[in-house]
Amino acid sequence: MANVLVVDDSNTMREIVAGYLSQNGFQVAVATDGRDGLLQLRSDPGIKLIVSDVNMPNMDGLTMAEKIRKELGNKDVRIIMLTTEDNPAMRSRGKDVGVTGWIVKPFRGDAVLAPFKKFCGLS
Repeated sequence: MANVLVVDDSNTMREIVAGYLSQNGFQVAVATDGRDGLLQLRSDPGIKLIVSDVNMPNMDGLTMAEKIRKELGNKDVRIIMLTTEDNPAMRSRGKDVGVTGWIVKPFRGDAVLAPFKKFCGLS
């Protein structure tokens, strides 16, 4: 059972983020896009944190977040967007659909380790 789900269509980013989190005590699952992310979340009730890209094929990260909040009714999982997008309108949409936080790539693990552990009850 995972406590973090990393959702990104880039193999490299999934490996970097998932690897770093695994090395720092997290149980990590991965998904290749928002559709896959929803399936993973439905099958693993232990997920407390989702770290997702925004721009992905099949289903983008913001649509996935909206479906998590509205269709699944999951208000508890924390959703962090890890993206190259720094557009204020996109950030606003993220806030409107229930995104917890927004991190502009590149991923700096040491900067997010403490809050991620807190989200997952590891601190």
